[in-house]
Amino acid sequence: MNQAAPGVKRKIKVLLADDHQLFREGLKRILNMEDDLEVIGECGDGIQVLEFCNHTIPEIVLMDINMPIENGVVTTERLKTIFPDVKVIILSIHDDESYVFETLRKGATGYLLKDMEAESLINAIRSVVNGHAYIHPKVTGKLINQLRRMTYLDEMGVISGAAAGMEPGVKFVAGEDNPLTRREAEVLRLMAEGKSNKMIGEYLFISEKTVKNHVSSILQKMEVDDRTQAVIQSIKFGWVTL
Repeated sequence: MNQAAPGVKRKIKVLLADDHQLFREGLKRILNMEDDLEVIGECGDGIQVLEFCNHTIPEIVLMDINMPIENGVVTTERLKTIFPDVKVIILSIHDDESYVFETLRKGATGYLLKDMEAESLINAIRSVVNGHAYIHPKVTGKLINQLRRMTYLDEMGVISGAAAGMEPGVKFVAGEDNPLTRREAEVLRLMAEGKSNKMIGEYLFISEKTVKNHVSSILQKMEVDDRTQAVIQSIKFGWVTL
């Protein structure tokens, strides 16, 4: 990543990928008004995104899902395989949680809705560049509910690794890059199931204050701002599998 000269504010390089030219033009005007943002290119389909990145690599790609030739989901997966450092934010009209799960699995770091305010969009871009995940508030509730539904189905044996001898429920996967302790892993697993601090404490036979301390440690180690981001990141990293 290039460093800006002393006294010059570094600009975040953004690529727009959407098949509606008027939408791209409006978005470009909004983003270029910010001192730290610069739209360096526009693409109308997924193939154009990959071709563009072959000669100019952006930091952020704002990616629509419904594009001709190659959609945003497929393009996100291919882009992250070739250029893993490029961050993808999905910008879509769809608020269905299934779209969110699919794009996160393919490597997206953010999921935004096109009806969001300009200021929120700009803040989301900055947040993702700084290493955080960002999910539109309208989608977050549905995402958590989907996690709960999938957990219930897992416990009922509909979707699980039970056949392989694994315990039912949301599975925590430890790895070399996982900084959490075993107890923090248990707390994160229960967070992913939608349990409150009080419920987690009762389940693990520890005080609510101790749970809060574990949650704070989890957020700090994962460098996220809230529980929802922690759950989303853990799914993205493969620490929690459903």
